[in-house]
Amino acid sequence: MTEITPSPILRRAVLMVALLNLGYFFVEFASAISISSVSLFADSIDFLEDTSVNLLILFALGWSLRARSIVGMALAIILLVPGLAALWTVWQKIASPVPPEPITLSVVGTGALLVNVTCAFILARFRKASGSLTRAAFLSARNDAYANIAIIVAGILTVHTLSIWPDVVVGFGIAAMNATAAKEVWEAAREEKAASS
Repeated sequence: MTEITPSPILRRAVLMVALLNLGYFFVEFASAISISSVSLFADSIDFLEDTSVNLLILFALGWSLRARSIVGMALAIILLVPGLAALWTVWQKIASPVPPEPITLSVVGTGALLVNVTCAFILARFRKASGSLTRAAFLSARNDAYANIAIIVAGILTVHTLSIWPDVVVGFGIAAMNATAAKEVWEAAREEKAASS
């Protein structure tokens, strides 16, 4: 299989998305630690994962279909990392059941939503351009936007309930969403591998 030359526009888009994710990782991680939030912690790890996914995609774009399919399978596994981090944080939250500060939770969730919607729009036009690679990046940004809406709602519910459970439930939801995205990317990568044989 010959190499495919990716468009410079696609390369710039993927790099921009990687940098946006890296920048907001620091904001969200610091906020998660300061207010002890399961959902913000899981989402911050997801921002770091998205950074690595997009940088890996940037390097693999010009590779052969078979090589890209192998990277796609690796990305599917990487997509599971935020979910595992969320489950670990849920365990800690249940052991120390103090609800997060709801205003910060919602404000930081809103900022994350803006970043992820921006990333999803940047990647939407390329989601079928390089098979499993750009599909992984697009699904990750789209799912993150859904997760951010849930984080904002968790903040609102925490104001009214003063409970850890809205935050914990959203943390579980982020884990489940990433598992579904990982399955989709894995299947797309397997199809590419079969096509390259």
